[in-house]
Amino acid sequence: MADKITVGHVHMSGCTGCLVSLADNYEGLLTILDKYADLVYCLTLADVRHIPEMDVALVEGSVCINDECSMEEILETRERAKIVVALGGCACYGNTTRFCRGGQQNQPQHEGFVPIGDLIKVDVYIPACAPTPQQIRNVCLMAYLLLKGNDEQKALATAYLTPLMNLAAAGTEACGCDLMTEVINQGLCMGCGSCAAACTVRAITMQYGKPQVERDLCIKCGACYAQCPRSFFSFDVCGQYESITELIGEVMKP
Repeated sequence: MADKITVGHVHMSGCTGCLVSLADNYEGLLTILDKYADLVYCLTLADVRHIPEMDVALVEGSVCINDECSMEEILETRERAKIVVALGGCACYGNTTRFCRGGQQNQPQHEGFVPIGDLIKVDVYIPACAPTPQQIRNVCLMAYLLLKGNDEQKALATAYLTPLMNLAAAGTEACGCDLMTEVINQGLCMGCGSCAAACTVRAITMQYGKPQVERDLCIKCGACYAQCPRSFFSFDVCGQYESITELIGEVMKP
């Protein structure tokens, strides 16, 4: 087995739900930490106060642009990580943090929160609020195989990560219109209703099993697009589904 990669979890402005989802891998997380990755930075799980050099940075939450420490931390993360992963809807698109306006003191501050891609180059998006434990686990495994695997493993890892890399390349703005053109109009919608449940302003309703978007109400927070399980659908990945599944099963053996 090749040397481990180094992974860090960088917490910006978020609810910690993505970190909880990572921890929900239970024994699977122990397998990853035992065989494939060293956790070198995580304020919740590791006693490290300064961001070190790392192979993969999992960044959770959006960034408060009025907070100097947060701005320095996100820029430092980009400098010290080979691969930056936007973990969850807030890091990818802003999600509900776009509503935030600061603290709740008698004289509340008026602050702005933006997705991390507005400030740094992001390599991979893991959308949803929160991503499933399996999604986070698989991205960590594929990052390991991409950096340390043989040629066949690197090819499968690239196939798996490419749709998530394409999401990152597309930028931080997503809305109900994107959902309509890229999912619903492409015949990919399966009528699960996740987008309607995620919409904080009720701009999406389910009619005849399909989402309908009220464009005048949409605030372009990206919550619906991040939550949609088909927003990063790829026929290429489907074509190699069995090979990728077998590879994940093989590397996750205790």
